[in-house]
Parts: sequence; structure tokens; C-alpha cells
Amino acid sequence: MVDRRLNYGREIVARMIADLDVRLALDLGPGLGEDMLAVRAAHPEARVVGLESHGPYRDRLHAMGLETAACDIERDPFSFDAGSVDLIVANQVFEHIKDVFWVLHECARVLRVGGALVVGVPNLASLHNRLLLASGRQPTSLTNWSAHVRGYTKRDLVATIDKPFPGGFHLSDTAGANFYPLPGPIARRAARLWPNGAWAFFGRFEKARDYDGSYLRWPLTQQLETNFYLGPERRT
Repeated sequence: MVDRRLNYGREIVARMIADLDVRLALDLGPGLGEDMLAVRAAHPEARVVGLESHGPYRDRLHAMGLETAACDIERDPFSFDAGSVDLIVANQVFEHIKDVFWVLHECARVLRVGGALVVGVPNLASLHNRLLLASGRQPTSLTNWSAHVRGYTKRDLVATIDKPFPGGFHLSDTAGANFYPLPGPIARRAARLWPNGAWAFFGRFEKARDYDGSYLRWPLTQQLETNFYLGPERRT
């Protein structure tokens, strides 16, 4: 029996954040707050803020004693100073984002050099998605009737973060979570042995140098023929 709870890689996120120096952390789209609680457990003195646009989720998080800020991450600036944030978690969020360059711009702007961006996304190259494509069927991580608008492999996620901001982030840790159609204990083992075939890919990206605004320039210099949001002053 597939255990879909493993898709979210909670143990992986907890491991990837454990050895960091964290005083201020953000969770993009925190949902029900599991990753916020993990950050707070690992770093009890840290301020942990969830950037959440959905009012009922904010109400639930407040009831749990967690801090939130109303924020549409694809349109709103993050309300934090440049270089003031130590950790950003975005778990099962980037596949929902059309305006990825704006989101990466804000992440790179507010993170300090040495800070970490922990990202988890469904893996378009998972074994079960490869088999579906080979049989002429749509990968489950990128069905057009769902909320997902992007599909990522490990290589593509790394390139999305690295190409517009070369050398800006260093991939310091990776892992795979769950492995369809295997049951829980076996899926954990298979994901460790073959993370590139797992249901989800997780990466810890550490900011390596000062940010220069390059994520907002990329769609313009590459002449990407899509109306990306690049802030209130300009669009592609």
C-alpha cells in the first residue's frame, strides 16, 4: 500500500535544516505547518514565519501558535530586509508556481550569504512517471487538470536556480522521497538507493554570493515569450 504521506519528505526536511545556523526562517506556502514545526523543533530560538495567501490556513496556523504573513509569493515582495533571512523552506510549492523568476528573486534577495533554500518538488523523472510516459500516459506530477503548472527533474530544478544566477547557490544536499508503487518501508529504502527515481526530489541550496537581481533580468535577456511577472514596474 503506497503511503502518500512520504511524498512530503518531512524527515528529509528535518535532516536538511538540522545543522544550520537559523535565527529567522520562512516557509513558503506552509499549508498545515508541519515544516514550520520542524524548523521550530530544530531551532527553538528562531523566528519562523509562514508566507501564506490562503486565509483558512493562516487561521489554523495561528491557532497552533505559529506566525504567518499574508503573502501572494508570485506577486508580493517578501516583507523582510535584504540578507536578513537564514533559511527558506519551499516544500511542494515550486510545481504550483508560474512566476518562478519573481519567487527566486525574492528568495535570493532576502537570504543572507550562507543561508539555505530547501526545496522539495515532485520528480517528473520518477520511475512511475517514466513508465507512464513510455505507455503514452501523462505523468502524475504534471496533469493539466491539477494545480501543478511546472514539472521538475533534479537537473532541471538545479538549472532553474543556477542558470539565471550563476554560482549564486551551491547544491549541498540532495535526497529522494517515496517510491511508487512500493509500500512505505520499502519505498523509503528504494528512494535512498535511487533518489532520481523517487516520487519527489529534495535539495538544499546554500547562497554562495551576493545577489545582483539577475533572476528578473533572465526572462528579458533570454527573450522568453511569456508574460512573466517581474515586479510592479516591469513585465516581459
